[in-house]
Parts: sequence; structure tokens; C-alpha cells
Amino acid sequence: MLVGGGIKLAFGDAKPKAGGGGPGGRAAAVSQTQVADHAFVDRIEVLGAAKGRQAVTITSNTTELVTAVRFQDGQQVAKGQVLVELKANEQDAGLIEARARLAQAERDYKRWSELAERGVAPRATAEQYLSALETARASVAAADSRKLDRVIRAPFSGVVGLTDVAPGTLIQPGAKIVSLDDLSTVRVDFNIPDRYLPVLAEGAPIAAKPDAWPNESFNGRIAQLDSRIDPATRAIVARAEFPNPAGRIKPGMLMRVTIAHGGRQAPAVPEAAIQFEADQAYAFVIDRKGEGSVARKQPIQVGVTQDGFVEILGGLKPGERIVADGLNRIQNGQAVRVGGGKGGANAGQQAAR
Repeated sequence: MLVGGGIKLAFGDAKPKAGGGGPGGRAAAVSQTQVADHAFVDRIEVLGAAKGRQAVTITSNTTELVTAVRFQDGQQVAKGQVLVELKANEQDAGLIEARARLAQAERDYKRWSELAERGVAPRATAEQYLSALETARASVAAADSRKLDRVIRAPFSGVVGLTDVAPGTLIQPGAKIVSLDDLSTVRVDFNIPDRYLPVLAEGAPIAAKPDAWPNESFNGRIAQLDSRIDPATRAIVARAEFPNPAGRIKPGMLMRVTIAHGGRQAPAVPEAAIQFEADQAYAFVIDRKGEGSVARKQPIQVGVTQDGFVEILGGLKPGERIVADGLNRIQNGQAVRVGGGKGGANAGQQAAR
């Protein structure tokens, strides 16, 4: 009798309480959402690097000392603006000499031309002085060109980069002076498989997100498609252009380009309602059990993820209730108590919209 009574006392409290989450446990408070149709857009996503509409590295074509730097790092410069001046003493002297010879040639030709008109001098002599005059003019043009080589100007309007060039620097031919980029519009070249040619049209809208600002999207257009397809990769190079009035997109910045090409409605749930284990996705379906509810772990097949929603390809039906978040606190078959917290009853309505 004592033994039997002891057994009864030991196991008398083992009976689960109504609404409990297991032996001696409580129902877990969860929020819920419903599987509902959501609008998905079919997209092509590729990577590309940004570059200016025009870009050049300013160099010198001669070896000479820098006498003046006419810009500041990062300055906006206009087309034709003087950037750097090089030592030009010899060129200045050569230009003065060429102009003096031109003036003398003009006087000689004028005198002999008048004599030839009066018949005092042969016409051939006047023509010889005309040839000398034309040669002198060419010499002035050549000297002026050599002088201009010592003044380096901006070939187009844009923003200059950083430079280490200062007055007194000896510049070698081809050595970098400074970079110049037209950032009013940026271009992004990217490779895309040729099977997408039907959806690539010049002028079509396109969007891109820089890695520097992953939450911002820049809108542009497809400006041009290459004339050839790479036979090795079966891809074509497309060029997109994006307005950049604030200059936030910098050349060389990695851009994630997105091209939309159609849409559809499909069952979907919020991302937080999906749990992944290795390559398998799961959701916890809320089933009725007596007067309470339990969470059933359900394997599902998922598609694309867009705007915080995951496309459901199988395993769930529209209208089914599932646990909305906090899945790491839930076990298969655990009793749950549905509340109205984050992702609760309103989440299904949001998904339906």
C-alpha cells in the first residue's frame, strides 16, 4: 500500500494542463500571418562597374617643368579651362622669332609685288617672295602650336581627381597629371546572356543599386547594345546610363543592375516566417487541436524573394495560417497561443495587398 501510494504521488501531477505546451509547459505566444497572393516582378540581375560619361587621364606629350597648376583637387572645370602650364621660355622665343620673320616676309612681298605690277621687277621674283611669305606664316603656326603644347587644358567639362603635381615637377611624356571625369551622367556596362535579347531594348528603363547605398535605387535607361555577341560566353555587352546630378555615383563603383521584364501573382509569406535548414525551407503551420492550437513544422518549396516576401511554390496553400516570426523558439507539435503582435493578423492582409 505504501509503495502504491508512493507511485501515485510521484505521477499524480504528470497530467498536462489544458492549453499547455507539453508536459508541465505553457503554450508559446506567437504572431501569425496567412499565405496570400503577392505581386512579383520577373527581374534580371547582373553586376557592372560605373564610369563617367567621358573619362580621361590628363598627361603631357613632352618632358618639361611645371610652372603653374590652375586647379584644385576635386574641382569642377569647364571645357578648355587651363589646368597646367609648363615652362615655355624657348617656345616663347621661337614664336617671337617666327612672327618677326613673318612681318619681314610681308614687307618684302608687298614691295616686290608693287614693283612687279609696275613692270619694274619680274613677276617670278614677286612669286618667290609670296612663297617665302606663306612659309613664314606656316612657321608662326608651328611655333604657336609648340607654345600651346606647354599649356594643358581640359578637353571637356568635368571633375578633376587628386594630383601630386606641383610647380617645379618635371613631367615626362605619358605621365599622369590628373584624372578628369564627366559625372553628370554615369555609364554602367554589363554582360547579359543573349537569351534575354528580346527584353533588352534601347531606351528601356533600368534600375541599379550601388553597394555603397544598398537601400537606394538609381533609375536610368539602356542606352546601347553592343553590335556583337561573344561566341565564347554567348553574352552581349549592354550599356546603361544613369543621371547623376549630385555626383554620388563614382567611377569604379560596383552597381547591381536590375531589369524588369514582366510580373505575376503568386502565393507568398513574409521572409521572417520562413526557416532554412541546409537547403530545405520550413514554415510552422498553425493547426487547431481541441480548444487550442499547435505549430506543425511543414517543409516547403520557395521561389524568389522580393520586397520582404518569399514566393511559395509548394507545401503551403493560400489562406493557411503560419507562425509569422520567432521560429527559433518553436518546436514541431508545440502548443501555441496566437497573439496580435508584429506580423500577426495584419500580416496576411498586407501580403494579400
